Amino acid sequence: MKKRDLIIYRVVTGIFTAHMLFTVFAYFAMHDMVSETFESLGVPTALIYPLAVAKVLGLIAIWTDKSRLLKELAYLGFALDFIMAIATHLMAKDGGAGGAAVALVLLTVSYFYHRRVFGKKETFG
Repeated sequence: MKKRDLIIYRVVTGIFTAHMLFTVFAYFAMHDMVSETFESLGVPTALIYPLAVAKVLGLIAIWTDKSRLLKELAYLGFALDFIMAIATHLMAKDGGAGGAAVALVLLTVSYFYHRRVFGKKETFG
C-alpha cells in the first residue's frame, strides 16, 4: 500500500511539475501572449516574472525535504494561485479556467498522497 501511494505521489507530482514548468516557460518565452492574457483578465503584467520565479521556487520546495514548513507553504501558495486564477477566468467569462482547475486537482492529489506517504507531522522545521 505504501509503495503504491509513493508511486501515485511521484507520478502525480511529476505531471504537476511538468504543467508548472510549461507555464513558467510560457511566461518567459511567450511573454507578449501572456501579457495580453493578463491584461484581458485585469491582472497586472508586472506579476508575470515574479509569479514564474515563485512557481520554480515552489516546485523546489515540494521536491526537496529541506523544510516541511516551506513545502506546506508551497502547496498553499500554489492552491491560492490556482483558486484566484479560476475565479479570475470565471469572472472574465473567457473559458480559461480549465488549466488552473486541472492544476488544482493535480496539486490536491499530490498533497493528499504526500501526507499519506510522508506522514502528518504537526511540527514544522
